[in-house]
Amino acid sequence: MKTMLTRMIAAVVAVTLFSTAARADEPMIGHMVYFTLKDNSKEAKKTLVDACKKYLKAHDGVVYFSAGEIANEFNREVNARDWDVALHVVFKNKASHDKYQTAETHLKFIDEGKANWKSVKVYDSLLTE
Repeated sequence: MKTMLTRMIAAVVAVTLFSTAARADEPMIGHMVYFTLKDNSKEAKKTLVDACKKYLKAHDGVVYFSAGEIANEFNREVNARDWDVALHVVFKNKASHDKYQTAETHLKFIDEGKANWKSVKVYDSLLTE
């Protein structure tokens, strides 16, 4: 019994190490989106943030999610100020990102919100430690 338990623990450790090594070879994907709104009232910004949470937060492969309004107190020369709402999603890999792009809820989010979008800037990056 002790030998079987030892083998099971060794197998779990081996699988864990293998899966960790496999993930280390593939970078996470940072998907940062900045929306400039036609109607950029406080209510319209909140509506977009709420829609981000409703439609985009629960996708497979999401490691990190946040959405929020521009922080008006940060107004240094280097701060970009040409947007109203930011969306930050980190995916565990490119496959997760690509699946998200065609997901029904992502497409519904776009369809329902695009009428108020003056511009959308997307910054995708490969993330490494």
